[in-house]
Amino acid sequence: MGSFKSSVFILVLHLLEGALSNSLIQLNNNGYEGIVIAIDPNVPEDETLIQQIKDMVTQASPYLFEATEKRFYFKNVTILIPEKWKTKPEYERPKLETYKNADVLVAEPNPPGNDEPYTEQIGNCGEKGERIYFTPDFIAGKKLRQYGPQERVFVHEWAHLRWGVFNEYNNDQKFYLSNGKREAVRCSATITGKNVVNVCQGGSCVTRRCKIDKVTGLYEKGCEFIPADRQMEKASIMFSQSIDSVVTFCTEKNHNKEAPNQQNQKCNLRSTWEVIRNSEDFKTTTPMTTQPPKPTFSLLQITQRIVCLVLDKSGSMTIGDRLKRLNQASKLFLLQTVEQGSWVGMVTFDSVAHVQSELILINSGTERNALTKRLPTAAAGGTSICSGLRSAFTVIRKKYPTDGAEIVLLTDGEDNTISACFNEVKQSGAIIHTVALGPSAAKELEELSKMTGGLQTYASDQAQNNGLIDAFGALSSGNGAVSQRSIQLESKGLTLQNRQWMNGTVMVDSTVGNDTLFLITWTVQPPQILLWDPSGKLQNGFLVDTHAKMAYLQIPGTAKVGVWNYSLQASSQTLTLTVTSRASSVTLPPVTVTSKMNKDTGKFPSPMVVYAKIHQGSLPILRASVTALIESVSGNTVTLELLDNGAGADATKDDGIYSRYFTAYDTNGRYSVKVRALGGVCTARRRAVPQQNGARYILGWIENGEVKWNPPRPEVNEDGLQGKKVCFSRTASGGSFVASNVPKAPIPDLFPPCQITDLKAKIQGESLINLTWTAPGDDYDHGRAYKYIIGISTNILDLRDKFNESVQVNTTDLIPKEASAKEVFVFKPESITFENGTDLFIAVQAVDKVNLMSEISNIARVSLFIPPQTPPETPSPSSLPCPDINVNSTIPGIHILKLMWKWLGELQLSVALG
Repeated sequence: MGSFKSSVFILVLHLLEGALSNSLIQLNNNGYEGIVIAIDPNVPEDETLIQQIKDMVTQASPYLFEATEKRFYFKNVTILIPEKWKTKPEYERPKLETYKNADVLVAEPNPPGNDEPYTEQIGNCGEKGERIYFTPDFIAGKKLRQYGPQERVFVHEWAHLRWGVFNEYNNDQKFYLSNGKREAVRCSATITGKNVVNVCQGGSCVTRRCKIDKVTGLYEKGCEFIPADRQMEKASIMFSQSIDSVVTFCTEKNHNKEAPNQQNQKCNLRSTWEVIRNSEDFKTTTPMTTQPPKPTFSLLQITQRIVCLVLDKSGSMTIGDRLKRLNQASKLFLLQTVEQGSWVGMVTFDSVAHVQSELILINSGTERNALTKRLPTAAAGGTSICSGLRSAFTVIRKKYPTDGAEIVLLTDGEDNTISACFNEVKQSGAIIHTVALGPSAAKELEELSKMTGGLQTYASDQAQNNGLIDAFGALSSGNGAVSQRSIQLESKGLTLQNRQWMNGTVMVDSTVGNDTLFLITWTVQPPQILLWDPSGKLQNGFLVDTHAKMAYLQIPGTAKVGVWNYSLQASSQTLTLTVTSRASSVTLPPVTVTSKMNKDTGKFPSPMVVYAKIHQGSLPILRASVTALIESVSGNTVTLELLDNGAGADATKDDGIYSRYFTAYDTNGRYSVKVRALGGVCTARRRAVPQQNGARYILGWIENGEVKWNPPRPEVNEDGLQGKKVCFSRTASGGSFVASNVPKAPIPDLFPPCQITDLKAKIQGESLINLTWTAPGDDYDHGRAYKYIIGISTNILDLRDKFNESVQVNTTDLIPKEASAKEVFVFKPESITFENGTDLFIAVQAVDKVNLMSEISNIARVSLFIPPQTPPETPSPSSLPCPDINVNSTIPGIHILKLMWKWLGELQLSVALG
């Protein structure tokens, strides 16, 4: 996806097991500190892995230092060690470091044998990535021949993670035409090598030069560019860091702007060094004059989860059943969300704090029930948040240090003394999750979450939105195995009148079913509750708590897979239904939803982008129905359909990340976010596909002039992309954000159409060009744009830098469609020379009704190639061939012309007989 102006503000809702990233990295005097490398709980214990991680980072640091012109090095790294590994005296307790905020995860390959290193990038050019993924075998150096030295790969991935640059190779299109000449996709273009194909038959293989495809003008299928062993060129790390001579990034001087790769596609033809130079890291540093010190390492071992609830019971909690809702949400957390083996305590506060329970070890339902009985039943008094926090620290310290402990703070009131304990909070090393209830909760709450890496959530007084229960349901451990985490399958609410029914279904899929809980709440009196399992059997045994106005049923064993039906009947009150479960198996990864926001404040008119990533283990789920519900403090809820179409806010099509811009601000203040994801008959789990943002797989290398081949990279054929069909339902709290600078209604239109990022071009007929793209909207990717401007040029940089001076195509008959629809436009290039060997570049700009313009689209390209004709005989005039021209599709925006010939008549020859 192309670059966006720096004003663009991103909110990420990231639905992925274990990917709630809130990096602790800081740049201090040229050195990166606070890097967290986590060893996944499922990795078998192997102490040598710790030393191998240290070696990789230690050797990567001077390589990074030289590659960045003596600007950056690795200063301090924390290694997170799984709880089940043997303890050692040198292993310390984590503070704010968790699996959720790890920058690098070392995990077993999924599927087995796929050891490809990669970086998860869901944003635009120049935006930080989410996380780097390595496997134990890669760290151990067992994949040296496939990817090169680990330390060099780490620097390649670090550039993805920290500076938001992209790869300069292309596995989908290895070659391209430039002015009729065949070029390998590489950077810089002066890297030398051989264009060869490895032909295997009957167990023996022969390496030969690539033949030219006489139709496309490119090399034959299977042709590979193998770099020479001796190179002079030093760039680029984002093409192939495994080449010995490569020690720098491509700059504007040696960057290959024509190569059809992700860096050009997403970064508007800019070099990787230009993007790095534009980063905050670069702007706030100067080159060092001395060599950097070696990295230092901290070894931290995950320990038992320690949580203390800090609950507001001040007088304002009597408003609108807030105290009842606190009880309902807290009971869900205590009965279901918090994991076995956790220590849990409870403090309540008004103008002073009250210890309701010291830390209790959760071993069974007995401890869970005992804690629920300590929840507050009456509300009165003022609000002293610091008193509650200090009391929680005391409760925790009676058994453990506060380092790494979690506090769940819920309040609905204002407290102008809250900043008085900020320093104590920072010193404690505890993680504080905040739940703001209602419109008047203390404005400083978010500061507590931000400074400690906790989750921040907001719940309105609209009970039917179930916001408070969703907030508490999101508080599963950041460090436990995914099989132990509570997963929310459903969260729904409705206000009923005159004995109306609330009917619906819940899908329990095969990846979940253990520890399944159905929870129903009401506002006046108990409703009639009917629940049937997939076999049609009516379920009995709901436990009713009339005081807390809730009823719940825990399904014994593993819940039956299939559709569960419910019917709830009531009059003149609001009902909610929440269903949670856990993984059905330790070995089968569940379809997971874990929320994340990478920005928590938005200033109008900057848009926000909502992303939702849906995975089973590391496999993305495709074609799900995904919606985000965004509720403002005024009570208005906006529903957004999130799309995985590679257009608008969505960076990559079919990667399991569903995205959409949010522009529908209606007031200043807090907004809560909730995501619903449904998988039906069309939904599928994608089989393993090569990751897009990772180091280049070395297909072969040259030794003494001879090509040595690695095993071929595992191929994924298009027909085999879809794995097993999956039907599921999930909901998740996406936390909250705070909007500012929103004007009073009517809110002016300051949102332009979004950039078109998937423009493709091909030749149609003899002289026409066919363009396709996804329609942007009037406001980013919502509504309908007013018109399009299409520019063409034979110079790619002129088109980028002087778009307004390019040849304009007549678009009078081109009426924009609704956002996300597929646009098709065919035109004949005029006022420009288009002949054999010509490369023609095309870009599109969208304009809305108030003349706000999008950024220029990605640049698409057609290359005219007419192969030389060598007919065996000259046909008669009546049988001249008629060319039918089409294009061999390649990557977005780059296509190669292909010429086919159809004979109009039969060739007639006179033959003289004997």
